[in-house]
Amino acid sequence: MEFIEDIAALKALYGTPSVAARRKVSDRLLPLHADWIAASRFCVLSTVGPDGTDGSPRGDDGPVVTVLDDRTLAMPDWRGNNRMDSLRNIVADGRLSLMFLVPGSDTVIRINGRGRVTADAALLTRLGKEGRQSKTALIIEIAEVYLQCSRALQRSGLWTRDDSEGLPGMGALLAEATEGVIDAGTFDAEWADRSTREIWS
Repeated sequence: MEFIEDIAALKALYGTPSVAARRKVSDRLLPLHADWIAASRFCVLSTVGPDGTDGSPRGDDGPVVTVLDDRTLAMPDWRGNNRMDSLRNIVADGRLSLMFLVPGSDTVIRINGRGRVTADAALLTRLGKEGRQSKTALIIEIAEVYLQCSRALQRSGLWTRDDSEGLPGMGALLAEATEGVIDAGTFDAEWADRSTREIWS
């Protein structure tokens, strides 16, 4: 198998991007960007660190990020698995990317920038939910914001189908990954209640 290893070869295959593709990038949130992000309850956070890259789903009951100003976002770090893959990467290397999705829309808003982790009490209170607070929050400094071509979501039919029937659940996936150390049935039986109790902690 042959691989493409220089940019000139890529350009020869793909040609010149359209005017819209070249001009769509802004160095700050425009008003319509902010409106759109305010409707997004889910995004994918991508980071890079000394041990490699990480892509992490982030969701909230309402906007997944809070707009502090046209160059700055804040995202609470709600309970996950405590591996801190994204947070460790950001502390080591602040570069990050975000991809915001809204169910039913084939538009995707993407942000590239840098992140910092904070435990600032006033900010955590502001980002809290019904008296509960995350341990830390992520401050995102925007370098680029732009919309993504909708073809990927159109091709996948993401919002018009359910392909989950017959797929393994979390217990089965963990049992396989741990070679049976975690029992699938026990994990699944306990998970529904535990995940609900711990969702904001």
